[in-house]
Amino acid sequence: MRGTLNLLDAAVLSGVQRFVFTSTTSLMISKAIRAGLTGGARKAAWLTEEISPEPRNIYGVTKLSAEHLCRLYHIQSGLPAIVLRTARFFPEADDMAHAIDQSDANTKANELLFRRLTVEDAAEAHVAALEKAPQLGFDVFIISAPTPFRPDDCEALIADAPPVVARYFPEFPALYARKGWTMFSSIDRVYDASRARDRLGFVCKTRFAAVLAGLAVEEDRA
Repeated sequence: MRGTLNLLDAAVLSGVQRFVFTSTTSLMISKAIRAGLTGGARKAAWLTEEISPEPRNIYGVTKLSAEHLCRLYHIQSGLPAIVLRTARFFPEADDMAHAIDQSDANTKANELLFRRLTVEDAAEAHVAALEKAPQLGFDVFIISAPTPFRPDDCEALIADAPPVVARYFPEFPALYARKGWTMFSSIDRVYDASRARDRLGFVCKTRFAAVLAGLAVEEDRA
């Protein structure tokens, strides 16, 4: 947080025309949301920028505090500041990989449905934010691959996710079976990136459908 404060001070003193802060969707995940089905949740959390976050750890608390600093500096100095709450885009294996049945590639493919984007899309989102910052002033955006799901899917997603996915992508079960992949049995959260689409004019290029298209090409070549 101190580093963000220093950068904001330097930006104002230097007459910088726009500021983009890379935040995280992690700050939106409370202890209850993270506990998911095993914690007693009856439906997946549908997450938008409108919710009041309840960070579960120091990482989330400091990121949220830094977001507030960006807002404050915009109010006090007029500095255009855009906050991007990026979903997962790191190439490394999940830090909970030991507790996940799926392979790393399988896991990342599944997550494109509700909480992941590519590194390339993350970079493009920052370019879009830089371009739009003077026009928007201050705003906060979730950056994640577009989800096919709707809020009324949330009960079914946490109880039994594969049939919900198959409803949107009928080809998915066969393609996954041939690859030896599986879908998560339960999905406990969905990041809604529609605000970034509507106000920032940004949509991630890579989504779950692209993964399925790639699997279909592999099948044709086999």
